Amino acid sequence: MLIHITGASGSGASTLGAALASELGLKHLDGDDYYWIASDPPFQQKRPGPERLAKLRADVESSGGAVISGSIMGWGAEVEDNFDLIVFLYLPTEIRIARLRRRELERYGMVDDAFLQWAGEYDGTPSEGRSLAKHEAWLKERRCPVLRLTGDETVEHRVVQVRRRLDLPPDSLRQAL
Repeated sequence: MLIHITGASGSGASTLGAALASELGLKHLDGDDYYWIASDPPFQQKRPGPERLAKLRADVESSGGAVISGSIMGWGAEVEDNFDLIVFLYLPTEIRIARLRRRELERYGMVDDAFLQWAGEYDGTPSEGRSLAKHEAWLKERRCPVLRLTGDETVEHRVVQVRRRLDLPPDSLRQAL
C-alpha cells in the first residue's frame, strides 16, 4: 500500500503521515528528507531532482508499503501516479502559521520570518513552491482516489477518516497483517 499525505506547510501532513504509517504498519517517508540535503542549519541546499526521485523510489520499493508525507509535485509520474490514496489536508492560514511558529521555536529556538511569510502565501500566489492553486491542479491530474480533509481535526480523527476511505475497519488491520 502506498499513501501520500500532502497540503500546505503546517497543515499536519508529516504528523498524520507518521501516525498513519504507525497505525497501518507501513514505513513513513517525509518528502523533506528527499528534497533537502541534510545540513546544519537545515533546509539550505536542495537535492537535484533526478537524485531525489531515485532515492525516494528506492526507499518506496524496499519498504513493502509506505506513507509519504509532504509535497512531491513535479517529481515524476512514476511516483506521483502510483498511490493507492492521496490525502489532501487544508487548514486556514492563521492556524497553519501559528503551528509553524510553535514548531520553529521548539525545533530551532527561533523563527524564520521569511519561511513564515512564504508559508502564509499558500492560498494566494507565492513566488515559488507550493500553493493551493498548484496543489488543486496537481490533484486533478492524479489517477488515484483523493481524500480531502479540511479543518483543525485531531490526528486520531484524521486517521479514522483515512481508514474509512481505505475501507479498513477501525481495529482490524493489525490483526490482518
